Amino acid sequence: MKFLLRMLFPALILAATLCSPVARAAPNTDFDHFQTGFDLIGRHQNVDCESCHRNGVFEGTPRQCATCHLQRSIGGSGAPSATHIATNNMCEACHNQQNWIPVRRVDHAAVVGTCESCHNSSHATSAPLTHPAGTQQCDLCHRESIWTVVRFGHETAQPGACASCHNGGFATTKNASHLPTSDSCDSCHSTRAWTPASFSHDSVLPGQCASCHNGNSATGKTPSHLPTTDSCDSCHSTSAWIPASFSHDGVQPGQCTTCHNGSTATGKNSSHLPTSASCDSCHSTNAWTPATFSHDGVQPGQCATCHNGNTATGKHAAHLVTSASCDSCHSTNAWLPASFSHDGVQPGQCASCHNGSAATGKDAGHLPTTASCDSCHSTNAWSPASVNHAEVMPGQCETCHNGNFATGKDARHLATSLSCDSCHSTNAWTPASFSHSSPNYVDHGRQFSCGECHQSVPENASNAWRFSAYQPDCAGCHANDYEPGEHRGASVSELRDCSGSCHRAGPEHRPTDRDWD
Repeated sequence: MKFLLRMLFPALILAATLCSPVARAAPNTDFDHFQTGFDLIGRHQNVDCESCHRNGVFEGTPRQCATCHLQRSIGGSGAPSATHIATNNMCEACHNQQNWIPVRRVDHAAVVGTCESCHNSSHATSAPLTHPAGTQQCDLCHRESIWTVVRFGHETAQPGACASCHNGGFATTKNASHLPTSDSCDSCHSTRAWTPASFSHDSVLPGQCASCHNGNSATGKTPSHLPTTDSCDSCHSTSAWIPASFSHDGVQPGQCTTCHNGSTATGKNSSHLPTSASCDSCHSTNAWTPATFSHDGVQPGQCATCHNGNTATGKHAAHLVTSASCDSCHSTNAWLPASFSHDGVQPGQCASCHNGSAATGKDAGHLPTTASCDSCHSTNAWSPASVNHAEVMPGQCETCHNGNFATGKDARHLATSLSCDSCHSTNAWTPASFSHSSPNYVDHGRQFSCGECHQSVPENASNAWRFSAYQPDCAGCHANDYEPGEHRGASVSELRDCSGSCHRAGPEHRPTDRDWD
């Protein structure tokens, strides 16, 4: 039995060793550590297994940086150094597996304390000696990603204290070409940008412009500036160089070309009419246009010397054909209105100009005629026109008076096929003389208006009676004129025909007498 135990004991020890969680075998260099969920990268690739797997125990090895490097002091590490920034973040938030230092990134979200608790030259970079003096926190101007590209807020800067920073050491200051001044930067500049600057000229005395505007400190006169010894403020304002208000008060009449010669100031352009007169002969000192050109020295009939279409406006393409001078019709005030004299035009020759091209001709609604314009129109105006009906044949009125060429019958006109001249004259439409052809119409010896008998329009036989039940007798119109007392109680129906019943023909009771008494 003892022999058997001596034989089995080594085998049991071997089996126990193989089954134990404690690793005894030699390291397997072909083992893929990625399968464990913790890939060996960076510095971890060169670390011995025993540095992390203590006592040959593989299972349960922590994967967090702090568990190994802080709590277990694996890899010769321990608690962060005394100069480590105060943070509650994980190591891997800033460090990587390549090297602990230098730190590639810092997550400021988990940093405990203010900027200066780290950026104090011990834990992290602090402000250099050339940094502007201030008690503000770093993040007021700087970003976490980069120190430079600073967004500086001037909210706490005191007015007039700009030079405490803008002194050429801490921040940009006045350059060598800056105009000489003891004013603070914020007198002219804003905190957004140096330019544009708003310079106040309030303290500048009149006439002292050149003390700055000398071409060095500030803009001065350009080479093309007109020659003058006047101060800038004689013409220019402090708002802008232009527009400038130049005073011509000291300029002698006729001396315009001293400046207006095309070089110093605007001169005559290439299309200017040829003249040796001075500018002020036509132009004012307010503006070039409008110009008041005096034609006093121009001889009558010489208009085309200038008005030839090149130097000055000439006849346009639609101008009537004529060799007469401009002043025959036009005045020197304006082209229009023009006074055309027809004195030299022969009667009946109107269409030589009034053909619709050279001058106004007959429009589309003109009545058809071959007569010359002057048969009806005068040389003063087209209307009113006097139409001569002498050549119109009787009964031919509607040739023109059809509502298109000339006035025709309106909607209220009585229905008739008679020609206009049956009632109307060629002098005027009214009064009209209408002759009743009906045998029922009795001559009353005077003229009536149509409405005195006819009850509506257009007038016809059906609306000619006020009391149509008694037509065609006298009572058809005069039923209300009947007086029963004087007629011994007889009714209107019995006495409807006055002249046939009682009123016999005689000088007293005829319709033309106008009175039955």
